[in-house]
Amino acid sequence: MIYTLTVDSISGKYWHHNCIRVIEIGEYASLNELHYAIRVAFGFDCDHLYALYAGRNPSNLKIIFGDAESWEEREKNNSNIPLNQVYPLPKGLMLYYLFDFGDRWIFKIKRSRKLKEFDPTVRYPKIVESHGANPEDYPRNENE
Repeated sequence: MIYTLTVDSISGKYWHHNCIRVIEIGEYASLNELHYAIRVAFGFDCDHLYALYAGRNPSNLKIIFGDAESWEEREKNNSNIPLNQVYPLPKGLMLYYLFDFGDRWIFKIKRSRKLKEFDPTVRYPKIVESHGANPEDYPRNENE
């Protein structure tokens, strides 16, 4: 099955406007694959750590997926957690993606209840909708 995820940028150091991407991704895709899909969808470089967690709001962490002592362990854990083990989330919780622990880019991820059949002719993950310009990961200095 294919999940349809609406990923909404809700905050970050240089956040100025809402930016939403709708991504189709397989139910067996790992959390690392979801991280990659979101990073690409929003045009961010791959030079920062990330975390996926569930909570009632972005500052209310209830479940931290792939949590480990070292980044290498967390990345390995996230490679072994498929989305179908994350969904459905416990009632009242939302999935969040934190990218870059310094600039704290936070994205809210909402899964559509409607599942799609896997289409072998489509390459997943796939961006199916895009609203708003990409946020600036590294804005240019106006004095340059």
